[in-house]
Amino acid sequence: MVFANLKVVDPEVYEAIQKEIERERRNIVLIASENYASPSVLEVQGSVFTNKYAEGYPGKRYYAGCQYADVVETLAIERAKQLFGAEHVNVQPHSGSQANMAVFFAVLKPGDSILSMSLSHGGHLSHGASVNFSGTFYKPVAYGVNKTTGYIDHEEVRQLALAHKPKMILVGASAYSRSLDFKIFSDIAKEVGAYLMADIAHIAGLIAAGLHPSPIPHADFVTSTTHKTLRGPRGGLIMCKAEYARVIDKMIFPGIQGGPLVHVIAAKAVALKEALSPAFRDYQSSVIRNAKSLAAELLKKGFQIISGGTDNHMMLIDLTNKGITGRDAEEALGKAGITVNKNVIPYDERPPTITSGIRLGTPCVTTRKMTETEMVEIADIIALVIEKSEDAERLNSLSGRVQSLCDRFPIY
Repeated sequence: MVFANLKVVDPEVYEAIQKEIERERRNIVLIASENYASPSVLEVQGSVFTNKYAEGYPGKRYYAGCQYADVVETLAIERAKQLFGAEHVNVQPHSGSQANMAVFFAVLKPGDSILSMSLSHGGHLSHGASVNFSGTFYKPVAYGVNKTTGYIDHEEVRQLALAHKPKMILVGASAYSRSLDFKIFSDIAKEVGAYLMADIAHIAGLIAAGLHPSPIPHADFVTSTTHKTLRGPRGGLIMCKAEYARVIDKMIFPGIQGGPLVHVIAAKAVALKEALSPAFRDYQSSVIRNAKSLAAELLKKGFQIISGGTDNHMMLIDLTNKGITGRDAEEALGKAGITVNKNVIPYDERPPTITSGIRLGTPCVTTRKMTETEMVEIADIIALVIEKSEDAERLNSLSGRVQSLCDRFPIY
């Protein structure tokens, strides 16, 4: 990537970009919420559309000169509708959290109860965590996973719904490795007269490829990010039934946002077109195969995986039996060139700053075209790092194996 003008105008930022390029190139990234956007997405996100103010919606703007902004936003909307089968789509949310906020503000009142997956059991920050706006404005009731199986206990969800009569039930996770049964959640929501919102930020790409059940037939509202498995720019979107179109659009603008990020919306349009291709389905199939292969190899090496495996792109590793905290594992693996994130596990006795687990995901390595063969090697490297996490000589040696993999599988 060439930034000739930037190198002269702002050498400090130029140097940071070059170092970030090198960091991404030289590390195996297993963070489940990250991915590498395509060159086309990167090009569009850095385009002149960043100059344009376009408050409002296509054909109904508050600024002049929006005719081409209308083109790219309409393309993004129509492509999302086609990809997911949605009745209505808003592509303006700046993030997944703002997409969630818009839905909450559109149909809930402060103090209303919401039923959602506990953050400590793999849920989302913006689904009612006490430190987030969603836990400040609303009254959260949390469900979790069964301590023995690691699966969501749907009967517990139903009993909580019957007891608390929430105004909205949320389904979606940031660290849950099993398929989500949207129909069961829909049935529970109908039983108690609640809205159902599905947050598919992590699994949007899998759903788009038809490799995970879709919430569209069951949920009143579906929110998502456009990065992660969808492999687009960082941003959000909302899909909903046509009857909620007006209230959702009004809440995004002028409710919680001003001018949309047209350059990001244009990049969303490109990513959504890429997701409509047959190659994208093949890619998502590889993401799942790699995740299953990595999980299987780690299980062979004595690692404990919450729920015993994975159906999607990620897994949550309980390191308790390995005698190492998530924070120390993250640091040791980083020294060897493998980037992961520490993560609390269900019923964790350690705080979020330390944790008993790490979360792994395969979108980035799959984008690099790694296969199950490489997952076997990565699992072996992880096991060797965790086995002697304070052995600097071993970590340095293992970083050589990581560099060899990175050199064989370039990002771009």
